Amino acid sequence: MRTVAVVGASLAGLSAARSLRKQGYDGRLVVIGDEPHRPYDRPPLSKEFLAGTVSEDDLLLEMDDEDLRAEWLLGARAVGLQVDGVERVLLLDDGREVRADGVVVATGAAARNLPGTDGLAGVHTLRTLDDARALRDELALGGRLVVIGGGFIGAEVASTAYALGLDVTVIEAAPTPLAGPLGETMGGVVSALHEAHGVRLLCGVGVKGLSGEARVDAVLLEDGRTVPADMVVVGVGARPCVEWLEGSGVELDNGVKCGADGRTSLAGVVAVGDCANWYDPQAGSHRRVEHWTGARERPDAAVAALLSWGAVEAGAPRPPYFWSDQYGVKIQFAGHAAGADSVTVEEGAPGDRSFLAVYRCAGQPVAVLAMNQPRLFMRWRKQLAATAS
Repeated sequence: MRTVAVVGASLAGLSAARSLRKQGYDGRLVVIGDEPHRPYDRPPLSKEFLAGTVSEDDLLLEMDDEDLRAEWLLGARAVGLQVDGVERVLLLDDGREVRADGVVVATGAAARNLPGTDGLAGVHTLRTLDDARALRDELALGGRLVVIGGGFIGAEVASTAYALGLDVTVIEAAPTPLAGPLGETMGGVVSALHEAHGVRLLCGVGVKGLSGEARVDAVLLEDGRTVPADMVVVGVGARPCVEWLEGSGVELDNGVKCGADGRTSLAGVVAVGDCANWYDPQAGSHRRVEHWTGARERPDAAVAALLSWGAVEAGAPRPPYFWSDQYGVKIQFAGHAAGADSVTVEEGAPGDRSFLAVYRCAGQPVAVLAMNQPRLFMRWRKQLAATAS
């Protein structure tokens, strides 16, 4: 290959660029990013950056300029992909074209918003550095914050806002927050951190809409209640940024549908990061994993497949891992709770906010959850990875 283009300049794209050089690719390398910023780390956006304990410079990821020898096209958004003979032609929103022999799709995901809230001041999502800047400025003013969505991003924002002295309410449509990733029982245990710190948690009720003229002043619930708000954070998930690939020959299904090695339906194109719907051979189905570790680790397999045109067989992916810091508690999880038929606390006690729980299917561990048990958790995580390999 003479030219490889990486579309997406966040962690997954940067990891793919690093992997290309590490695996011996010495041709032209172009990295395209729609944000004007250098690659930066996203996990601190909902925690330390909002709290003001880390700066924008602290967020920046090392770009290894001398080793990467990459051309950076920042502030340029890909709007199309075409095939011209053996070349893949990337169309950018400023009219430029980038011709490449291989393409790594790493365009990530964008935060979902509530319909009809565009233009209403005080309503925020949190996905990008610019999002975090705007939210941080408003949190500094104090007042009443309503977080819509009790997932990990919403929970971290609530925890940070509580520490900053705001009045915080979390609204979750499901009966228990985090039931998807953690299961109903453990989701309830983790989300109990909100109420233990005086943060109101309203579950099992949907949001009908927001009220306010130029600025939001309340959240309207489907059961008729009204929750006053000076600002609102919408944390209701993310959608993969793959619209630009429609009609390209790349199969789309909840993101970019790809094999266990990241290869897509179009030769010479692989996908990584939050937009990639990878095949999981253990589960026998596709999964789209939106976690930092996946963006950091999985590009190695995709790059190997790209450079070898699929001749290198991908190993079994490591079980997904993520962590969260809320109210001074470190939460760690690895594996897939959905495949479990039991969950047992093996160490500590949930009431003490220091425990480790193991999820099992037919007696075999498939996931592990820990609160403030980092050493024990890492031993179990290694065991899960060994079982998966």
